[in-house]
Amino acid sequence: MAELEKEYVVGSIRATNRPGSSKGMELDNTLPHTIRLINLNMNFTRGSEEEFGVAMPAYETKVAELAALGTHLIRPGGAPPFMLLGFAGEREIIRDWEKKYHVPILTSGQNHVRALRTFRVKKFIGASYFPEKLNSVFARYFTDAGVQVLSMQGMKVPFADVPKLPPAEIYDYIRQMVERHPDAEAIYMLGSAWKTLQIIDQLEQTLGVPVIHPSPARCWETQLRLGFRQPVRGYGRLLAEMPDAAAPVS
Repeated sequence: MAELEKEYVVGSIRATNRPGSSKGMELDNTLPHTIRLINLNMNFTRGSEEEFGVAMPAYETKVAELAALGTHLIRPGGAPPFMLLGFAGEREIIRDWEKKYHVPILTSGQNHVRALRTFRVKKFIGASYFPEKLNSVFARYFTDAGVQVLSMQGMKVPFADVPKLPPAEIYDYIRQMVERHPDAEAIYMLGSAWKTLQIIDQLEQTLGVPVIHPSPARCWETQLRLGFRQPVRGYGRLLAEMPDAAAPVS
């Protein structure tokens, strides 16, 4: 267990600072009080493959900045830029950074794969707000990680307007996906910018499968990495039950 009165410093690199996008990070406020957060920002504005594809040098600069501040864990947010590297490529660059900066690093993609493995999910459906070409990249990432992607679909919405999507509309979209793929063992939601925290429990209870959502998954593994286990209810099984994590992503 963690030393309860020891302060742990966690560095986060947020993908964007568009209005409303901070909602995806609000669960960080539920972390144990001895975890202090330092947030930096990538400020992606277009959400395109081209913008994501040149982001690694800027990410590394921010990783170095956070490491210099004495962080115990660094969480580069934004799954797409790392998924573009491929499952193996992402793993290689993270290993290099950990060796160089001497701080454990947890990407969104690695976190999501570990959450799926924790629930022993073999096949799932995924929903995002990205275009078809990027969704194909995301699907390949999970396939290379050993999980079958039954469908990876994106809602059609301008990148800047994602926080404006009504939660009920997102719920209906995902429910229809599950109806088309009744053998899905989990629902995966890619992206922290849409307002979906309040529909996680409803999706799980109505559709009968776990939901892997970036915010609860990030808080779940952040706690476990630092030796904590403090359940938070209302945001799905992963954070409410705090199960032991599957083996590290490899």
